[in-house]
Amino acid sequence: MIKTEKSYPERRLRGVLEELSCGCHRFLSLADKDQGHLSRTRLDRERLKSCMRELESMGQQAKTLRAQVKRHTVRDKLRLCQNFLQKLRFLADEPQHSVPDIFIWMMSNNKRIAYARVPSKDLLFSLVEEELGKDCAKVKTLFLKLPGKRGFGSMGWTVQAKLELYLWLGLSKQRKDFLCGLPCGFEEVKAAQGLGLHSFPPISLVYTKKQVFQLRAHMYQARSLFAADSSGLSDPFARVFFINQSQCTEVLNETLCPTWDQMLVFDNLELYGEAQELRDDPPIIVIEIYDQDTMGKFDFMGRTFAKPVVKMADEAYCPPRFPPQLEYYQIYRGNVTAGDLLAAFELLQIGPAGKADLPPIDGPVDVDRGPIMPVPMGIRPVLSKYRIEVLFWGLRDLKRVNLAQVDRPRVDIECAGKGVQSSMIHNYKKNPNFNTLVKWFEVDLPENELLHPPLNIRVVDCRAFGRYTLVGSHAVSSLRRFIYRPPDHSAPNWNSTGEVVVNMEPEAPVKKLETMVKLDATSDAVIKVDVADEEKEKKRKKKKGSSEEPEDEEPDESMLDWWSKYFASIDTMKEQLRQQDTSGVDLEEKEEMDNTEALKGLTKGKEKAKAAKEEKKKRTQSPGPGQGSEAPEKKKPKIDELKVYPKELESEFDNFEDWLHTFNLLRGKTGDDEDGSTEDERIVGRFKGSLCMYKVPLPEDVSREAGYDPVCGMFQGIPSNDPINVLVRVYVVRATDLHPADINGKADPYIAIRLGKTDIRDKENYISKQLNPVFGKSFDIEACFPMESMLTVAVYDWDLVGTDDLIGETKIDLENRFYSKHRATCGIAQTYSIHGYNIWRDPMKPSQILTRLCKEGKVDGPHFGPPGRVKVSNRVFTGPSEMEDENGQRGPTDEHVALCALRHWEDIPRVGCRLVPEHVETRPLLNPDKPGIEQGRLELWVDMFPMDMPAPGTPLDISPRKPKKYELRVIVWNTDEVVLEDDDFFTGEKSSDIFVRGWLKGQQEDKQDTDVHYHSLTGEGNFNWRYLFPFDYLAAEEKIVISKKESMFSWDETEYKIPARLTLQIWDADHFSADDFLGAIELDLNRFPRGAKTAKQCTMEMATGELDVPLVSIFKQKRVKGWWPLLARNENDEFELTGKVEAELHLLTAEEAEKNPVGLARNEPDPLEKPNRPDTAFVWFLNPLKSIKYLICTRYKWLIIKIVLALLALLMLGLFLYSLPGYMVKKLLGA
Repeated sequence: MIKTEKSYPERRLRGVLEELSCGCHRFLSLADKDQGHLSRTRLDRERLKSCMRELESMGQQAKTLRAQVKRHTVRDKLRLCQNFLQKLRFLADEPQHSVPDIFIWMMSNNKRIAYARVPSKDLLFSLVEEELGKDCAKVKTLFLKLPGKRGFGSMGWTVQAKLELYLWLGLSKQRKDFLCGLPCGFEEVKAAQGLGLHSFPPISLVYTKKQVFQLRAHMYQARSLFAADSSGLSDPFARVFFINQSQCTEVLNETLCPTWDQMLVFDNLELYGEAQELRDDPPIIVIEIYDQDTMGKFDFMGRTFAKPVVKMADEAYCPPRFPPQLEYYQIYRGNVTAGDLLAAFELLQIGPAGKADLPPIDGPVDVDRGPIMPVPMGIRPVLSKYRIEVLFWGLRDLKRVNLAQVDRPRVDIECAGKGVQSSMIHNYKKNPNFNTLVKWFEVDLPENELLHPPLNIRVVDCRAFGRYTLVGSHAVSSLRRFIYRPPDHSAPNWNSTGEVVVNMEPEAPVKKLETMVKLDATSDAVIKVDVADEEKEKKRKKKKGSSEEPEDEEPDESMLDWWSKYFASIDTMKEQLRQQDTSGVDLEEKEEMDNTEALKGLTKGKEKAKAAKEEKKKRTQSPGPGQGSEAPEKKKPKIDELKVYPKELESEFDNFEDWLHTFNLLRGKTGDDEDGSTEDERIVGRFKGSLCMYKVPLPEDVSREAGYDPVCGMFQGIPSNDPINVLVRVYVVRATDLHPADINGKADPYIAIRLGKTDIRDKENYISKQLNPVFGKSFDIEACFPMESMLTVAVYDWDLVGTDDLIGETKIDLENRFYSKHRATCGIAQTYSIHGYNIWRDPMKPSQILTRLCKEGKVDGPHFGPPGRVKVSNRVFTGPSEMEDENGQRGPTDEHVALCALRHWEDIPRVGCRLVPEHVETRPLLNPDKPGIEQGRLELWVDMFPMDMPAPGTPLDISPRKPKKYELRVIVWNTDEVVLEDDDFFTGEKSSDIFVRGWLKGQQEDKQDTDVHYHSLTGEGNFNWRYLFPFDYLAAEEKIVISKKESMFSWDETEYKIPARLTLQIWDADHFSADDFLGAIELDLNRFPRGAKTAKQCTMEMATGELDVPLVSIFKQKRVKGWWPLLARNENDEFELTGKVEAELHLLTAEEAEKNPVGLARNEPDPLEKPNRPDTAFVWFLNPLKSIKYLICTRYKWLIIKIVLALLALLMLGLFLYSLPGYMVKKLLGA
């Protein structure tokens, strides 16, 4: 349906998916009942479970997919549906065949000549309709093929015999149903009853009801057939098979698009069965296309099948069914499509009155090859006289023919038996263009454009002694795009009376054009080029949200360069792609609900606005990265932009074939598995020209136009095709996603450019070990069109030893661009400037370009005046009328309004078309050794300047930005609320030995640590410690640039670009084991949360983004101080607060750092004070006395005093008791 351009293919696809979903559910309900069957083996049960799982999943996917089918997604969803089909076929195939397949052999002299194999599952009988084999109890047409190896490849595609069989396979108890599918109207001839074979199938069937028919095969034409001869052409004829008869059409020599215009009549065809059955399901017709060879067998070119339209004797031969319409039938060669057949087939019943009741056949037309009947008038297309004008421009890249170079080529054009020849090119090497540009011929063609025969382009080389050698040919299968359609004067933009004003505000860049106004034929309309609402909203938000922050300043003109413009444009491109994705689906859904065109247009605008608002809301609500991405967006209104195309420029502007087309010339056999060539290998050159066809006589309004040249016909205003010298300036920006070329998974790319005899290799400036290199190079080449017009830009991999490897290349046809009406020579910039980063590149000013376009297009204008206003045709453009020079002096100018007119050139009636803007295109890199596989992408643009015009200025400087040297000074002042990890050896209380570690991302080996704050009992740490981080920074890309060798064996340094991020970590120091990690925070130096003023105000939500904290950039603030939370994951993999750090960040350029040096840690110069740490901050085993004083005495002082007093008391008591006996004896004895 998509191919034939029928309406609403998406509805049909939705119906198929709905049917698939219902079918899956039906299978599941049947399988559920059948699951507990006793006769099933374990394999059967497991397979059934697997099928049920797969089909349940498929049913759900089909249901989901059905809701996603839209008009713009039909092709993608169709591919997914084909995956469903493949999976269903795989599941339907039994892994273990229990019933053998059926073989039908054709024998001759006891030799097996041909066979057919029928899978038994297709013939199995079942009372349940879903379980019935697809070919069971049906008359099936079988094609016998060659056995063994001869049956494979192109040999096996030919049919050895055609059989019609009725097959039935079932259980013995079901044998009563074996004749249920046969056409009615037969009698059984059974075997003799005495043998006990009463239930055996009958020996034969005798049909009492037979119908006699006549088949008329109307073979009109075929197109895009298989090239079977080495010349790239074929000598095709068609063979039509029906029942047991076959007939052939005539042979047409050397063509791939034969128009046979022949009717084949099959008389007295006897078909058996009920008349109604034959009408509803007639036998199929087989049509095979062959190539006739003078020697050997005919070559098989393809096959197709058709069902005839049946007319019974009691029906009238009248519309709508009769006469039948010509239809296209796809021709297949094996599994590959090999062209289309345009034909009609009718099967007419011969009634009791004989052939007299049939529609009359026109008498045979005598030709050299015998009587050939043409297709009757009611069926053949209605013909009209057309004139086909051919523009012969030139031939390019012609290859040798039979080892001899092509020197004097000529082009022959043929369509429907008529044609025209070009003038001969007398010296192809010297000038490959034709002298006579336009020729024409008249031909009778069908009025229905879909039935137009193909047009054949053949290039022959005129050699000595009157010999003509075929160089190559091309078949234009569809002429629809070359049909001249007169302009619609009632169209809204075809306004010849009223003026349409296009107003450009002074400061608004043109690209912000959001509102498309429908131009009325009666009243004036104004198109305002204004700043988008989104930008205004952004500015408003910025003013509200940044009360604490300084207002963003206008970027200094001297600080901006081409890369500023490029990166701003990249952001715009990403934003546009995102908006297209979000709004496209909503628009389509809304479109389907609406019935009227007016409502459609209305809802489009609403949905677009809605999508933009939602997108805005998402961006403002999203924390962290979402807020951060606002930084580059703020610059958008202030920086002029260019257009970045994520694809080739040709795909955006229809290959620049607005009037000059390129036709590939082919020679050689079409590729097959065994022989032949691929499509690219068959290309032997290119023919440049164009076609224009229209009904004669020529429309009067065209021939009456001013300046109409009858010699050029419809090709008015085409330039001269004489050789011209051109300066080609190639700007190569960068490459992305290159294919690795070295064993280390990287590449050392450099640029190579070829144009004609010029070959530039920028080998000295290779970029080491990069797959995304930034080249930033421009190359100037002088070329002569048309001899040197194919530009090749290649990326090579530099190798120290051996030859350099080609990574990929891209080819650009400069000639089509140069002569295109889209003016692809030098892109039209967004604004006109004579100095600065946005300097005008074209040697012609906008006013001169506008004057030239008006002159070439025969348009009234341009009329400048009053200042800031220009009129072109019926369009009036207004805009700024003054311009600043380098010294800031303002002067009057018409260039701004002229540029406005150029940017809206497509609105100009009759001649308007989009002009190529200032741009960067993205081209895929391809390698001939790896066809069809993209090897990376290359961003570039090409400017072309004729040498006979004023010389252009110097090339733009797009060399890569050099990173700027900075020094980041980080002072870690204090920490607080750090989790306590250790248990005290003596006291058992919790403590931590805290130190802070910091580094810049990518410089982990240069990490720096503070000293250790020992024995922190409260989680507080005092450091007064300074880190110094020197680094190179690219402001445009917001990346740190690091250059280092990957290993000691590396030849040179590799450059890395890493986001500018500072990591601060807090650790617990251990002496006899590994240090314990406590927590960390990573600050993006371009956008990180502003630090809290106190430790109490510092919360975990600052780092997770749950709290709306103003984001700051160290590159703007230069110095920031505050408290930041440190986080770590717990056992549940959730973030928890493990500490807080007070730090000060100070950013200086390398020059500023050199003028004001500071010391690392607490060293000179500008040393920091030692921290005032509590007395308890020491290592216990290095200071035992301090440990006793601060750790033991502090806590157990009174307990120790009590113990000492108790010990003294015990000592006194012990001494008393010890000395008491002796003292008492002395007293008693009186000693």
